[in-house]
Amino acid sequence: MAWEAYNLDQIAHELVFEHYDKGAHNQAYKMRTTASYGLERFWGEQLRLYDKKKDVYFPTPASNYWADTWQHFCQLLAYAGINLPDKKVEPTDKGAIKCITDELWSFDEKQRKVALAVLIQLCDCMVWWSQRYKPVKADNIIEGDES
Repeated sequence: MAWEAYNLDQIAHELVFEHYDKGAHNQAYKMRTTASYGLERFWGEQLRLYDKKKDVYFPTPASNYWADTWQHFCQLLAYAGINLPDKKVEPTDKGAIKCITDELWSFDEKQRKVALAVLIQLCDCMVWWSQRYKPVKADNIIEGDES
């Protein structure tokens, strides 16, 4: 069996680069923390981050970032033969939400472990890239080091 890197770092960079200036730059850290709680919680976070105005939900930069990350993650795992639910769901569609969470909770244990390991590594890469795009504070600059 040959080594396959699956371009995690490249995918992480694309995600961070696409979202870092949209007001969601700190979400990668939250994603990394949430990944350790399981696939269903990671998936559900995109729904929690919608903005509710009266009875209408609106996507936010943070919810879009989480949703894009989930979509990229599902595509990545599909390439490896692990198929996760990747349907877009509205936060008001309780039937679809239950269907997806049930599917994630009943996911094959071995595939779940692989998926979580890959998700955690993807999030680690995203954190690294997020740090690279953060503005530099003046007190962090060492004299003679302008980079």
